[in-house]
Amino acid sequence: MIYSLKGKLTVKELSFAVIECAGVGYGCRTSYNTVAQLGEIGSEAMLYTYLYVREDVVELFGFATQQELSCFKLLISVSGVGPKAAVSILSDVTPEKFAFIVASGDSKTLTRTKGIGAKTAQRIVLELKDKISSESVSGSISTDVSAFSAVPAGGSSASVTEALEALMVLGYTQGEAAPILGKLDPSLSTQDLIKETLRLIASKNSR
Repeated sequence: MIYSLKGKLTVKELSFAVIECAGVGYGCRTSYNTVAQLGEIGSEAMLYTYLYVREDVVELFGFATQQELSCFKLLISVSGVGPKAAVSILSDVTPEKFAFIVASGDSKTLTRTKGIGAKTAQRIVLELKDKISSESVSGSISTDVSAFSAVPAGGSSASVTEALEALMVLGYTQGEAAPILGKLDPSLSTQDLIKETLRLIASKNSR
């Protein structure tokens, strides 16, 4: 498995980039958002990668952040959504925006991406909300509750912990999400905690 690539950027196009590592050029299909974050030709670049293998198709996809890679993996896990459609969606929305769309059930926004119809958009939101909820409840993700600020009397840390687990499924680290969640009202529902955290992360990254 190729986890990531780090080397000289030799080709930079709208949805394609080549990174040369030890004399070998690795071509990666990617999103507009990732291409926009790459430097000039000849500069050093790093991409987190996913090797897509299906029958006679072998393609390498690369992304600037682990969050975008995680969103890509979630998208291609949805029935009827292939890697090209996933890249198209991630070219139109940032990982933060995509995670917010899923958390808030806003399938209409996804239909703005060319080739994504209403039924596909609804299926993406439905399947990913269920998947995130299922993986969170399963306890497969280890979370440290002590990372949160003290929960006010009468509040519940259960929804906060569930929100953190869901955000980690979406590709955010505990270090990114926990400090923000620790400052929010723990009496909020898990979904509201997720939406507010994503909003604050997006606001912070846009500065």
